[in-house]
Amino acid sequence: MVLVAVFGVALLVAVLLSGLAARTVLSTSFLFLVGGALVSDGFLGLIHITPDSEIMAVTADLALFAVLFTDGMHVSFPAMRRAWKYPARALGLGMPLAFAFMALVARYLVGLDWTTSFLVGAVLAPTDPVFASAIVGRKEVPARLRQLLNVESGINDGLALPVVLLLIAAAGPAAGAASGTSVWEIVFELALGLALGVVLPLLVSVLVRFRLLGAEPKLLPLLPLATGVILYAACHLTHANPYLAAFSAGAVLASVSPESKRAFEPLGEALAELAKFAALLVFGALLTPQLFGDLRWGGYAAVVLAIVLIRPASLLLSLIGTPFDRREKLAAAWFGPKGFASVVYGLLVLQSGIPRAEEAYTLIAVCIAFSIVAHSSTDVPVARMFRVNDLVGIPDADQAGPHDTPEANGTLHART
Repeated sequence: MVLVAVFGVALLVAVLLSGLAARTVLSTSFLFLVGGALVSDGFLGLIHITPDSEIMAVTADLALFAVLFTDGMHVSFPAMRRAWKYPARALGLGMPLAFAFMALVARYLVGLDWTTSFLVGAVLAPTDPVFASAIVGRKEVPARLRQLLNVESGINDGLALPVVLLLIAAAGPAAGAASGTSVWEIVFELALGLALGVVLPLLVSVLVRFRLLGAEPKLLPLLPLATGVILYAACHLTHANPYLAAFSAGAVLASVSPESKRAFEPLGEALAELAKFAALLVFGALLTPQLFGDLRWGGYAAVVLAIVLIRPASLLLSLIGTPFDRREKLAAAWFGPKGFASVVYGLLVLQSGIPRAEEAYTLIAVCIAFSIVAHSSTDVPVARMFRVNDLVGIPDADQAGPHDTPEANGTLHART
């Protein structure tokens, strides 16, 4: 119950500061991360969470599923058919380059063995646009840039997972015996996740069209919610990949039932935000002084390189020859934050029992923390490069007139 109280207080503070956060480098994501750290054993000791706590795995898993489900709903298949080659470049060239470069850094700066180094590279390869919402959530930003970041981050989680599982199995006899995962099992889990993510929304859309069935308007937002809940449970019961299922289900549901998507969007965004905030709070509780003290200077050098060099260089190389202008390339290259997928995969590494699991997890956790701080605090300045001035639906405080109120300008949208 203490954890619930802490979450409620953190949520209240975040809401009260959300207007300020939307206009400055402050972010609500950062507030929850710091809040979790402050109430953990490393500081106030109000909550006691360890990396192997079930609540850590569950909250991160739910948050990633919810975010991918809602992200999938923003995917337009006609637009993807027109602009598929840009995300394909990021996924087919940029992601493998980032994976390989991070493995080299982990090997030579941190001193991990080759298998564990490649495992760290695979865990940190997925990106998450949640911490760059001022970019991907604004229509003023070029559509191809938003499409690139959204599709890349939605698909790369599922692409990285089989590599992570295979490398965990290869990292040591204990891990391989414990996981019992073969290549064909991983492929089957991915295929099953994709199948469930496509079939279930199609089935729901067929049921809605029966003459005696159908949702009344006030309950229509619950239709995608019910679909998501069933899908989440089905994936875990069948061991299907829930993240690939979530993203594909969101995209299919938005395509076959646009009215459901429109009705669900406000509720879905709010639920995804809550799940994300809860995961950030719990993850922040793991960021103790001891964790940061356990990482040596080579690890910190690797973290800095991962954020400021490896991701930007990898994506810039993949975008050579594309019509993206300089601003778009730099924005896409910079916003490669490590998010919930990396948190979940990092926990898999820690719980795997491989010889250097704790050392690898420490590097991963610190990199995620630094990435969240760096990217969530720079999305507004970068958004202003694209002349996105109205970031929250209201003007800046020094520009507000007598009629410039939240009610007169629309709903207040907080930057996360």
